Amino acid sequence: MTALKALLWDVDGTLAETEDEGHRIAFNLAFDEAGLDWHWSSELYGELLAVAGGKERLLAWWHRIDPAGAALPGATDAVRSLHQRKTAHYLDLVRRGAVSLRPGVLRLLAAASSRGLRQAIATTTTPDNVTQLVSATLGAAGPALFEVVGAGDIVPNKKPAPDIYHWVLQQLSLRADECLAIEDSAAGVRAAQAAGVPVLLTRSRFTQGEFIEGALADLGSLIDVEIDDLIHWHDRSPARR
Repeated sequence: MTALKALLWDVDGTLAETEDEGHRIAFNLAFDEAGLDWHWSSELYGELLAVAGGKERLLAWWHRIDPAGAALPGATDAVRSLHQRKTAHYLDLVRRGAVSLRPGVLRLLAAASSRGLRQAIATTTTPDNVTQLVSATLGAAGPALFEVVGAGDIVPNKKPAPDIYHWVLQQLSLRADECLAIEDSAAGVRAAQAAGVPVLLTRSRFTQGEFIEGALADLGSLIDVEIDDLIHWHDRSPARR
């Protein structure tokens, strides 16, 4: 039997409800700034989250409403520039306290640390987004909670591909069955599973009605979850037998 040694956290929708409270608003601010008549409502943004990664989401949207424009030679550079402005707006929103940790997350992070569990981040969002969110919500000592931060374009393929999990496991020098991933979406669960990492699902606002299978437990939040619960779920995982 393999003991649980590390928690691997997703960020958007898992640590915090960043998508609707932060990213969506930041995208709309960037659209206004660029003079675009695009606007992503909460409902539309929920649909667009099927595409992992902000730049990828922008390009998919552009192809959806203007395939000819999205196919022009300068489209990739335009998307990159627009995404940079979106990131700047997002970081400003986080700095101003627009985004907070989900219920139960702060307590669980502290409890894991006190029990000697290693913690890391495995996400598709940019490293700057991670750093700012962690610092704004956890204070100056926040980043030290996470031994490894796997984020953004550090790997070629984003979730549901397992690349980011493979990278984080390599940095931690741990086997997949020694870890437990915490995710909020089908793409995240599939990414962890594909890497062989047992995974816990804590549904966010945009994944409440989504069909998601394969997680050790399917939760609405982490508010009542204890470290012993995580150990119990990990002990039941077929991946570690």
